[in-house]
Amino acid sequence: MDTRRLILFVIFSFSIMMLWDAWQQQQAPEQATVTQNEANQAAPADKPQENGFALTKGTRIAVKTDRYAAVIDTVGGDLRELSLLEHKADDNSGPYELMSDDRGDKLYVAQTGLKGDGLPTHYVNFTAAESSYSLQEGQESLDVRLSAPDTNGVAVDKIYRFHRGQYVIDVLYEIKNNSDKAISPSVYYQIIHDNESNQGSKMMPTFTGGAYYTEADKYNKIKFDEMAKKDVSINAKDGWIGLVQHYFVSAWVPQSTAERKFYTTKLSEHDFSIGTILPVGDIAPGSSKTVSAKLFSGPQEQDSLEAAAPGLEYVVDYGILTVIAKPLMWLLTHIHDLVKNWGIAIIVLTILIKAAFFKLSASGYRNMAHLREIAPRMQALKDKFGDDKQKLQQAMMEMYRTEKINPMGGCLPILVQIPVFISLYWVLLGSVELRHAPFFGWIQDLSATDPYFVLPILMGATMIIQTYLNPPPTDPIQAKVMKIMPVLFSVFFFFFPAGLVLYWLVNNVLSIWQQWAINRMIHAEALAKKGNGK
Repeated sequence: MDTRRLILFVIFSFSIMMLWDAWQQQQAPEQATVTQNEANQAAPADKPQENGFALTKGTRIAVKTDRYAAVIDTVGGDLRELSLLEHKADDNSGPYELMSDDRGDKLYVAQTGLKGDGLPTHYVNFTAAESSYSLQEGQESLDVRLSAPDTNGVAVDKIYRFHRGQYVIDVLYEIKNNSDKAISPSVYYQIIHDNESNQGSKMMPTFTGGAYYTEADKYNKIKFDEMAKKDVSINAKDGWIGLVQHYFVSAWVPQSTAERKFYTTKLSEHDFSIGTILPVGDIAPGSSKTVSAKLFSGPQEQDSLEAAAPGLEYVVDYGILTVIAKPLMWLLTHIHDLVKNWGIAIIVLTILIKAAFFKLSASGYRNMAHLREIAPRMQALKDKFGDDKQKLQQAMMEMYRTEKINPMGGCLPILVQIPVFISLYWVLLGSVELRHAPFFGWIQDLSATDPYFVLPILMGATMIIQTYLNPPPTDPIQAKVMKIMPVLFSVFFFFFPAGLVLYWLVNNVLSIWQQWAINRMIHAEALAKKGNGK
């Protein structure tokens, strides 16, 4: 039995360590073999100056839709500010500010440009007919048209097209070649971001960095640390590239089928560009061409991500347990559609998971209940054989055979539930749907920690109860360790999202009920045997 207890301790400890380590150690990106010179040639981004990278500011154009409050700068026609009106700031002070060019807080800007003789890059100053635009009632889309100064007989307009009810912005270039010679421009789309903001807390760090997807290579992340070591340059036939952070993502999705290059460029010690460049094709004299891309910029909601681009749904990264996590999220979402409360949905999901493992758990609990019944006899064996461990072990195994008890039988329910626990951890930690989602009373955000630590304390209490329901270890030191474990693990849960603690708390309450009922049944059977003289 001591061996069984030790294994249980190691398994549970390892599961906690695995969660902790997995959250801090993100997937290493796929590295491209490219020289620094090649990467710099591929990247049309700004180069760092001696005094650090800085953006030039021109005239600001305000844009308001049902989903966004945005600011476009005439310099480059950059998207410099972007607030999500349907999502609150972390401190509930207003809409969530996703993009900003305020150097004092963070740097997060979407840029585009054309490469070719005299064509407008993100340095060029555009003009617009209005200083503010607003999506009106009954209007399904809103165009913001910016015009570049004519150069060498080529006229270029840049259009932002916002859509009602969508987190996708169409960005188009209308190129009119009024010159007497053909042109072959390239177009680039990039995101500028710093490597310091949105990094999470020290106790619960989160990933913020680059990501790209192609049909060939699938989904890959690129850490800022990797960008600092070497500029990345990757040839691709399709796909998108963007910036991923906790709960939100911005991704450039070119609509052209042309092959493109994904790149990163270090602009300064703390600033990086992440983008893609691809050819527009030949434009003959007197001809025109429109080139477009989608900019998805918003929350990581599965339906919106899947509709925006193939593979974009993978930014909600559940790791190697995706095969378990995705169905759990699907089921949780459908339960929420019925009960209209994410906390209640978590409770219902917990009950369903417990029901699915009911028979398996009952087998393990029945085995543990038998061990509890023979605990006094085990202690008697220990007193009889003293320090003769070999004879003690032989006597214990003989008793197990006589009573038809598997000393490892209680491990299986825990082993089976660990992958589910870890999967649900990723689901609750990565689901933007739970951000600022209230349960009741003091819990107004299931994605954050319990502000008064009520759930973790209750969680610790249930673990203590479970300790007393289980057969006590015969080793005094191990018995003390088992008593301390609930306190230690409660501390871990202080830093976990309230939704996850709620799941584990409900699971423990159901386990206690099941274990208590089985203990009573086995104890009654044991008394009946004694009464019958068996």
